[in-house]
Order: sequence, then C-alpha cells, then structure tokens
Amino acid sequence: MKITGKFDHLNINVTNLEKSIAFYNKALGLVEDHRKEAPDGSFILVYLTDGSSNFMLELTWLRDHPDAYELGENESHLCFRVAEDYDKVREFHKEMECICFENTTMGLYFINDPDDYWIEILPAK
Repeated sequence: MKITGKFDHLNINVTNLEKSIAFYNKALGLVEDHRKEAPDGSFILVYLTDGSSNFMLELTWLRDHPDAYELGENESHLCFRVAEDYDKVREFHKEMECICFENTTMGLYFINDPDDYWIEILPAK
C-alpha cells in the first residue's frame, strides 16, 4: 500500500499563549487561523498560518502545566523560508534579540521563541 498525503500541522506546547502568538506574529508574520478550547478550560489550541500554504503551527497551552517544558537535547526544529530580503529580516530578528545561532557559511540562522523552541530561517530560493 502506498500512502499519499501532505503535511498538515506541527504542534508545540507553550507556557504563555498570548506571548507566543505575539512572538510568531511579530517574528514571522504568522496569524491565528482558528482555535479550540476545552469546555473545562484545561487546554487551548491555537492554529497559526502563514496565509500562503496549508501548513499550520499548532500552539498548545495546558492550564495544568505552568512550568517551562524540558526540551532536552532534541534538535528538531521548525524551518521558515522568508520571502522578504533575508538580510533585512536577519537585522529585524537581531533587534528583537531572538537570534540564538548563526551559520553564515551555510547562509542560515536560528531564532528561539519564548519557550526556547528553535526556528531555522532561510532565504528565498
């Protein structure tokens, strides 16, 4: 059996939902598409979109988990390819003080969000 499909979303857990939404909006231009809230208030799921693809970033806030998440040595990351001038975007991220690693030889850098998830930033193809 050959399975066909497409990527739909990536989930990350966040400790401060509003702060994370604001970060992803400011740093990457992502906007809220929709959300789901538990009737008992135990969780909120917010789906962010870039407005041009069907892929979404799902932010999960859990009421009973107020502490930072242990990310360990996991080197998984989200990658975001910018459409704008790469150098201008890099300068903007420097001003935001969110760049956590740069590899100028490879032409990429990483920013980290309020929960210390890393996002790779690449120039347009």
